[in-house]
Amino acid sequence: MVVVARAAVEIELSDEEERRLRAVLRTPSASQQQALRARIVLRAAEGATNTEIAAEAGVSLPTVGLWRRSFSERGLAGLQDAPRSGRPRQIDDDEVQRVLAMTLERPPDGSTHWSVRRLAAATGLSSTTVHRIWRDHKLKPHQVRSFKFSRDPRLAEKIVDVVGLYLDPPKGALVLCVDEKTQIQALDRTQPTLPMKPGKAQRMTHDYKRNGTTSLYAALEIATGEVTGACYPQHRHQEFLAFLNQLVRAYPRRPLHVVLDNSSTHSTPEVERWLERHKRVHFHFTPTSASWMNMVEIWFSILTNQQVRRGVYRDVPELIAAIEHFIDGYNQRAQPFVWTKTPEQILAKAIKQQPTSGTLH
Repeated sequence: MVVVARAAVEIELSDEEERRLRAVLRTPSASQQQALRARIVLRAAEGATNTEIAAEAGVSLPTVGLWRRSFSERGLAGLQDAPRSGRPRQIDDDEVQRVLAMTLERPPDGSTHWSVRRLAAATGLSSTTVHRIWRDHKLKPHQVRSFKFSRDPRLAEKIVDVVGLYLDPPKGALVLCVDEKTQIQALDRTQPTLPMKPGKAQRMTHDYKRNGTTSLYAALEIATGEVTGACYPQHRHQEFLAFLNQLVRAYPRRPLHVVLDNSSTHSTPEVERWLERHKRVHFHFTPTSASWMNMVEIWFSILTNQQVRRGVYRDVPELIAAIEHFIDGYNQRAQPFVWTKTPEQILAKAIKQQPTSGTLH
């Protein structure tokens, strides 16, 4: 039996249809389904095949064909959901927009954000309806994320410099990411930890006894992923210089390119005089408010999650011994982290996310 493939329907858009479809893609409150259908039709009008559109949108070929044919037969109305059986919709689009508008505003009772129940009471709708609207439009008022834009006047220069070291390190030289993790606490629990058992997680008391702190200086070698570390009771320029001397002894003769953040201890007159005496050591500073570009921060997160956070320490020497033991074990299995973003990609995103006004809220 010979199967004849159905030819893709040709799509021609009027100026008004194209304008309205592109408006859907720019509207934050548009649902994912609406945006997907608009994208399918726009790409079809540009001459893309169903296979190309399906690959770009991450959907199946029948889905692309369905909305392509539906638009061809009914125009923009063909991109709307068909009426469903069962209970009819109880609220209209204006009511949905009212809920969305109130959600994006601060509640008048002085709280920082709406809860489902308080917004339901304010709008006269059920909690289920408010929750469904939030879910459909991907709104989560209870969540908040932190951010900070770099105001460094040498932002582009520093990004190019540091990323250049990661992607194309100088031949014959070593690149080290150096930073300090300060005030690591030696915490002892008030009662013994209960071990993990089948069906039960490890359990620790919520209260603890503080037994002092230590500050860890660490250097991540980007070529191997291995870490050199040293703990000190303080984190002044004196400790920083002591750690630099340790690195110079650990990596003799070869040029060292050291990636650092903008901590004041990294640029004191004493440190500058030390650099004058050690010509093979070169500092490269990350932009201000961009310490995430220092790859040793990734390792600090591993240290915290795999050793420090759930450890129990009766004193600072026990904490230091645990950190040193962890470093030794980590270096036996170390692998380099792979930096993938180019300077152009980072700068493009930084420019895109910059606020349009001069005030940050």
